[in-house]
Amino acid sequence: MRVKVNGVEQEAAVEPRLLLVHYLREVLSLTGTHIGCETSICGACTVLLNGEAVKSCTLLAVQADGGEITTIEALAQNGKYHALQDGFWEEHGLQCGFCTPGMILAGCQLLERNPDPSDTEIRHALEGNLCRCTGYQHIVNSVQNAARKLRKQNRVAAAS
Repeated sequence: MRVKVNGVEQEAAVEPRLLLVHYLREVLSLTGTHIGCETSICGACTVLLNGEAVKSCTLLAVQADGGEITTIEALAQNGKYHALQDGFWEEHGLQCGFCTPGMILAGCQLLERNPDPSDTEIRHALEGNLCRCTGYQHIVNSVQNAARKLRKQNRVAAAS
């Protein structure tokens, strides 16, 4: 199996029944992807596969062959957090943090597709990710915070 994970080419012989979440955690030691329900209900295992948010606990690793995977570990660049990571910190979008990597990656997909989402659109985009701690409003606020920052960054980049 060959995949690009967080920008790095990876090649490994894996058992056909190995789940993507176990490949990431056990073979590549990328433990930011969490194992929650193992039934695709909670979303703690969400990663981006070719830009699409997927639940890695119900996807076989071999199904990602030839693809590009992004995990939470890849979001910070050059020692600077991604706008969503900052947003979750600034808006108190996390408590225990277990759901946070999956929420952030689902949020990445949303903001890539829609840079100015409404609260309803954010809730819809994150409905496959469960949080037991925050009550969700802080998570919605976190995504809105990130959306504002990313729009501002894009305006500054366009003006340069």
